[in-house]
Amino acid sequence: MKKTTRLTAFLSVLIGSLLLSATAFAAVWTSSAQWGSWSNGGYTVYNNIWGSGAGTQTIWADSYSKWGVTANHPNTGGIKSYPNSTRPINTQLAALSSLKSSFNVTVPSSGSSFVAAYDIWSGNNAHEIMLWMNKQGAVGPIAGSWDSNGNPVANFTNVSVGGHTWNVYKGSNGSNDVFSFVRTSNTSSGTVDVLAILNWCKSKGWMGNEIVNSVQFGYEITSAPNATFTTNSYSVSFS
Repeated sequence: MKKTTRLTAFLSVLIGSLLLSATAFAAVWTSSAQWGSWSNGGYTVYNNIWGSGAGTQTIWADSYSKWGVTANHPNTGGIKSYPNSTRPINTQLAALSSLKSSFNVTVPSSGSSFVAAYDIWSGNNAHEIMLWMNKQGAVGPIAGSWDSNGNPVANFTNVSVGGHTWNVYKGSNGSNDVFSFVRTSNTSSGTVDVLAILNWCKSKGWMGNEIVNSVQFGYEITSAPNATFTTNSYSVSFS
């Protein structure tokens, strides 16, 4: 009887500890809703399951800077979602003296097709500037032309701007112009001088002295077999 009593007491303590641990590690916010969103610290975190044929996706966040998703999207082609953290800027390009962002992520090493990318919007969303920091699987940028093998043709190659080296593509998705800066090698962390990239686009005549609307960072997911994407840190600063 004493052994049973001691075992019961031990199990009670163990279960209590596990429950406390689970509570301690529970996210501040979580959502599986298609358009689930949460505002924090001047940013908004979005689940943003916008593509057709999507599976399931759950997003969690402790803050605008630390968040992640677990996604289970089929390998059927086409973008399924772009979960992201958005920082409004709403400042004219010429009025900006600085616009920088830093990020650190943990992404699947294989089995998924995705891009860890910035999406910068300007000119009342007439221009979409994508910065591809890490890509895996069957993904490719929007371009103005393609070669005989169906590969997008870059307008510029090995461009060093904003602290990174890119191949740059210019195209349209039918709704807005898309300028894609695809890093020549993957990285999971870094700092980007966004203002330098926007001024480079302006120097090419691709955009004018327009309002920079917002900076987003997240994961453009095409397929993911129950894969986890984690933003360990992310921030945007401007003046």
